[in-house]
Amino acid sequence: MKAKILQLNPILVPSVNERLATLYDVHRLFEIDDKQAWLDANVDSIEAVITGGHTGVSRAMLEKMPALKVVAINGVGTDAVDLGYCRARGLPVTATLGALTEDVADLAIGLLIAACRNLCAGDRFVRDGNWPANPQPGALPLARRFSGMHVGIVGMGRVGHAVAQRAIAFGCAISYTDLQRMDDVPHRFVPGLIDLAREVDALVLCAAADKAEGIVNAAVLDALGPRGFLVNVARGRLVDEVALSRVVAAGGIAGAALDVFVDEPNVPLELRQSDRTTLQAHRASATWETRTAMAEMVLDSLSQAFSRERPAMSLTT
Repeated sequence: MKAKILQLNPILVPSVNERLATLYDVHRLFEIDDKQAWLDANVDSIEAVITGGHTGVSRAMLEKMPALKVVAINGVGTDAVDLGYCRARGLPVTATLGALTEDVADLAIGLLIAACRNLCAGDRFVRDGNWPANPQPGALPLARRFSGMHVGIVGMGRVGHAVAQRAIAFGCAISYTDLQRMDDVPHRFVPGLIDLAREVDALVLCAAADKAEGIVNAAVLDALGPRGFLVNVARGRLVDEVALSRVVAAGGIAGAALDVFVDEPNVPLELRQSDRTTLQAHRASATWETRTAMAEMVLDSLSQAFSRERPAMSLTT
């Protein structure tokens, strides 16, 4: 008899979906009309949960799953899963650590360049047919050079390291903040986020959100100032979006380039309407290469858990 799997988020790799369907009894909750009725009838026989970092799985749901053997996160965010509860229960929680690093760092640099050089505004200017009517050089405002910027990185983990490596290739100076100084990091450590924001040209958020909710607040944005840029490829909850919306509308920072938001897919109107923002729909890991690698790691986690092995990517056991 196949193990019963509850899948809370789609996996966009057809070959992996085929293997999941062959190996397991997969139930895609996002495709079920009456979700609560299905859960009420089946929750006690679920043996694995596949979810995303943003979606996670509630402790209340976990407590109703006595047969559960593994929670496999198709992503790196763990803030939406109660790891303490899972650890006490001996329940493996896995994540696709390392698989997303290169693509997320690529997008962080791409977003920062796009914000500095007003690429989205330039694209709209050409697409809307405005260039022939305004051919003079001053029709679009001058942009900001990215090369040689002083970049501040918030969270010097895998992604933070990769962002720094890329920024250095553009001649950028790097400073960072984290919970503590890291001996193996050659860049300047700044203990306070406000102090870091005050001295850099751009802040790139790469930190986990489990202990850092709302750390980019009005004071940090004020320190970043009207020539500073904010890039977020981590979690929307790191930023006080109300404060950011006000600062962007008032021209208090030069630009915000955001891939993640507090209440996805709902994005504040002020951010959507502003020429100072460059926005993406949480797509930092959205390449065939990375999504395939992530999905393969999910399959490995399930296989190891059902073979009574400790899953290699477990964060709790």
